[in-house]
Amino acid sequence: MPVPIPRQRAIPAVESGQAQAASPRGGSAGESVKDASPVGRTQDTAGNITDKVENNTAHTNLTLLLIEDDPAGSPIVPDMLDQAGKPIRVRTARNLTEAGRLLTDDVNCILLDLALPAPGHADSEDELAVLRHVLELAPRHAVLALTASGDAERGAEAVRVGAQDYLFRDELDGRLLSRAIRYAVERKRSESAERRLAEGRLRAQENRRLERGLLPTPLLEGSPLRFAARYRPGRSRALLGGDFYDVVRTPDGTVHAMIGDVCGHGPDEAALGVELRIAWRALTLAGLCGDQLLGTLQQVLEHERADDEIFATLCTVDIAPDGRRAGLCLAGHPSPLLARPGKPARLLPYDNNGPALGLLPGARWPRMQVELGAEWSLMLYTDGLIEGHIGQGRERLGQDGMTEMVRRQIAEGLRGEQLLRAAVNEVRDLNGGELTDDVAVLLLDRVP
Repeated sequence: MPVPIPRQRAIPAVESGQAQAASPRGGSAGESVKDASPVGRTQDTAGNITDKVENNTAHTNLTLLLIEDDPAGSPIVPDMLDQAGKPIRVRTARNLTEAGRLLTDDVNCILLDLALPAPGHADSEDELAVLRHVLELAPRHAVLALTASGDAERGAEAVRVGAQDYLFRDELDGRLLSRAIRYAVERKRSESAERRLAEGRLRAQENRRLERGLLPTPLLEGSPLRFAARYRPGRSRALLGGDFYDVVRTPDGTVHAMIGDVCGHGPDEAALGVELRIAWRALTLAGLCGDQLLGTLQQVLEHERADDEIFATLCTVDIAPDGRRAGLCLAGHPSPLLARPGKPARLLPYDNNGPALGLLPGARWPRMQVELGAEWSLMLYTDGLIEGHIGQGRERLGQDGMTEMVRRQIAEGLRGEQLLRAAVNEVRDLNGGELTDDVAVLLLDRVP
């Protein structure tokens, strides 16, 4: 290897406040600028000292922070050029305290002398304590470990701990170090990209599990009814909202459907919605329905909610095995929409609408009997579908507007998933953008 050519280096100011040594190349103390750009220091009103570099330093692509125990001794960093042939800028620090001050966002790589003692680890048997400290200090920066010649075992251990590469102190030259810096920077970028990709995959897996908890697979085996659902959370970039729904078929052939809405839009409300849905499914499969089921769900809500003011609206429907009639219970929730061939879609009666869950202790929820007929579509929804605005004004779509919209879409031949998709998209378009509230809507169809 060529022997490094010594050159004069600037000595950084000591922490005791002694005057800074002037750099013979015009640079500030603690920093060598290879393109000889004029560098000065300014002090703001708070007493903070910052480097001021003239515009021609913008041509420097890479910045190296050298951390060694004796910057005033024999120089170990030769002149270097980046891949484009431009000078690499070097900052020097004699300890980790100075390194913390010089470690700014424009530093691309750290060259660390492993012989430097780590703060609080002067007598430590861990030979890489200083490296571990730097990795904690600069988790996003590439790190090159500098060790004694022939100490490959220590260098390899440094890479295993987290450094991008290691170099021997007495084998450095400009080309070798320049290439090592570029390699370390690109390797760190690759590692960061791979880590973000792995984290993204993990989040996606977690999101799918959370989605499975909120958007269940309906238990309709053996039922002639067709099922469709749409869900859209109101929070930006959220997967879960306070809306929830479920559909199950009990052994006697009855199909039970439910849709609900926990007040609020945060993760706590979403979690409570999942709890209520799971509780509803368990209670339904256990044989509860109507007032008894809703009363038990209210107890679950009262025990699980984070605040006494949190409540939930709910709509439950139990469809008889012959599919021609159903029982309906409303707990402060909008009434379902019923559509039948040859008749305009209409809302089911809601005169006996009971209070939302969590509002009144000991409340009752009457069960209404509804005739469905031989062929029908029943749509259950949350208020996010009807509370969107119409255009720029303050007028909302409301239940009447939603009913007219669905009537028109059914007349256009839309059914099942297509109908729900069109309804949600049109409500969003009428609102002039994304809806701020959660939207859940499910559809049950009976076709003889």
